[in-house]
Amino acid sequence: MAAKRFLLMVVVVVVVVVEGGAAVEFAYEGFRGAGLLLDGMATVTPAGLLLLTNDTNMASSQKNYTGMSKGHAFHPDRVRFGRPAAAGAGGGFAAGVSSFSTTFVFAIVSEFLDLSTSGFAFLVAPSTDLSTAMPQQYLGMFNGTDNGDSRNHVFAVEFDTVRNPEFADINNNHVGVDVNSLNSSAAEPAGYYDDGDGAFRNLSLISREPMQVWVDYDAAAAVVTVAMAPARRPRPKRPLLSAKVNLSTVITDTAYVGFSSASSIVLVKHYVIGWSFSLGGDAPALDYAKLPKLPRIGPKPRSKALTIALPIATTAAVLAAVAVGFLLLRRRRRYAELREDWEVEFGPHRFAYKDLYDATGGFKDKRLLGAGGFGRVYSGVLPGSRTQVAVKKVSHESRQGMKEFVAEVVSIGRLRHRNLVQLLGYCRRKGELLLVYDYMPNGSLDKHLHYHGDDDRPVLDWAQRLQIIRGVAAGLLYMHEVWEKVVIHRDIKASNVLLDGDMNGRLGDFGLARLYDHGDDPHTTHVVGTMGYLAPELVRTGKATTLSDVFAFGAFVLEVACGRRPIEEEEEGVDGAAAGDRFVLVDWVLGHWREGSIAGAVDARLGSDYDAAEAELVLRLGLACLHPSPAARPSMRQVTQYLDGSAPLPELPTTYVTINTFDDVEKHRPLFDSWFVWRPTSTTTTSVATMSDIGLSGGR
Repeated sequence: MAAKRFLLMVVVVVVVVVEGGAAVEFAYEGFRGAGLLLDGMATVTPAGLLLLTNDTNMASSQKNYTGMSKGHAFHPDRVRFGRPAAAGAGGGFAAGVSSFSTTFVFAIVSEFLDLSTSGFAFLVAPSTDLSTAMPQQYLGMFNGTDNGDSRNHVFAVEFDTVRNPEFADINNNHVGVDVNSLNSSAAEPAGYYDDGDGAFRNLSLISREPMQVWVDYDAAAAVVTVAMAPARRPRPKRPLLSAKVNLSTVITDTAYVGFSSASSIVLVKHYVIGWSFSLGGDAPALDYAKLPKLPRIGPKPRSKALTIALPIATTAAVLAAVAVGFLLLRRRRRYAELREDWEVEFGPHRFAYKDLYDATGGFKDKRLLGAGGFGRVYSGVLPGSRTQVAVKKVSHESRQGMKEFVAEVVSIGRLRHRNLVQLLGYCRRKGELLLVYDYMPNGSLDKHLHYHGDDDRPVLDWAQRLQIIRGVAAGLLYMHEVWEKVVIHRDIKASNVLLDGDMNGRLGDFGLARLYDHGDDPHTTHVVGTMGYLAPELVRTGKATTLSDVFAFGAFVLEVACGRRPIEEEEEGVDGAAAGDRFVLVDWVLGHWREGSIAGAVDARLGSDYDAAEAELVLRLGLACLHPSPAARPSMRQVTQYLDGSAPLPELPTTYVTINTFDDVEKHRPLFDSWFVWRPTSTTTTSVATMSDIGLSGGR
């Protein structure tokens, strides 16, 4: 009897009816024993809930780069969507796919009540293998290469909680119909139309409350309809959205139905509580009484005994606090922070110093990732979420300009692109400013490009280098033209490009970045950046622009392709060099180009293992970006077009010459004010900046 009662607690109903290979119907009222095909983070909880993503229990071996994850769950059997051909017609696919209907109950539970990252989708896909799909904004369905490819044969309805401009999302709380792409064919804000008064009621997808969705496809009319409502409410008569979509050319003859989800730096749990599906008819209704319950969220309600005992416990706690007051005071001073009234609006982006102190083990040297003229960077794991981060400590003494600087830090923290390191927030304490970034497991690119062979680090192959160059170009295009403001990085170089778990290049270190509205003119400031990457007009005028970023990108391109820094001190006696001679990479590559052998400048460690045509394109592109005249340089949009082959790269003029930036610096030394000089180990590259340029004193 006890066993019977247990089985009734979570009910799984699966009904499959096949008639001529056409009709299919099933219902899951809980998922224990359902036999779903699961991968990634997807799992079935002991209570019978389908949990698509859950970073809190993620093993390190399952973790995607920067802690992001994805999960998939499919009905175990293929569904034959193709309508059988009429007798005598040769069998096989007839004219299109069958009508279908599905309904499910879901809930999204975020770590924060008003913040989420990524969402989930119901999808129909030809295969359950989505291993090449990306997490975060790609929802575990597509990646940067195949998004929009008609060969995907994927139909989906997305429930997205982040507005991604690259996909033209309407807001950060919407429902969209997707056909082979995350650029939705139709989308509406999440909600429903009340049957009583016809008014639209908003629904917050991250409200932690269960909601029900109905998705129907009418094959005769080629129309997809989507409706939703709070759980236990009847289906609204008026759908949320209706889209004309002919799925006959999208869905394959047989395909899988299921769910895809992705998470990111904010811990989010995506639950599916119940699900039914029908091919050729209405999806079976779900019995709410049989559905498993969501786990309790928030504090437990107080019991009567607790209500009585609480005042007594409170009094005891106050007395104990008085007894240890001195110790608490000492501890408070240890973690004391600088907080001012104007920081209230930036609260969600501010980290507690104690959390960062604990995360980095007290900023111990063993956690040190790197150090330079602008600070020291430590690895850490945030308490609670167990998220890996990189924490950069920058000294500051003056309060002038700090408000404006923090405002820019918070604004830049809203940048969202797969090739940019996410700036998560900041903290201020005494004479220190701390910036918190995503952690990149493979470190900075320069450590992979420049080393002396005294370790077993493999040489980056040509495909990896080209992928990194393309990734950084895509990130810069997003900063310069796509995002809501123009963002100028001002310090593009290999040491500021970090590599994620899949060796994708991500541009980081936005401590020197400036932003302004599209159409505005950037202001003149003091010169910041690194020798070899500084555009000549920047040295002369102090005005950073998108084209000065393009110049630095050109130096970066040559550095990646050639495996040499933009400027190096020659070793005496090597190739006839005298002491103090300086190697300038752009001049060296230009010499190869003039001799008709530009591919000879490619990193010698690659041998002949590279594509000569690609190498020539990359090296010529680097020279084009390094043109001394800003007007002659391509924009980052043109750069990405040249790299993906959608536009031909113009020939370099035969009169092309370079400019000695070192001489320019000496001529315009007043622009540099008080210099910060940094000479990293094993390099002669020099970074220069003033305190005002990073918002730590006047001048902004």
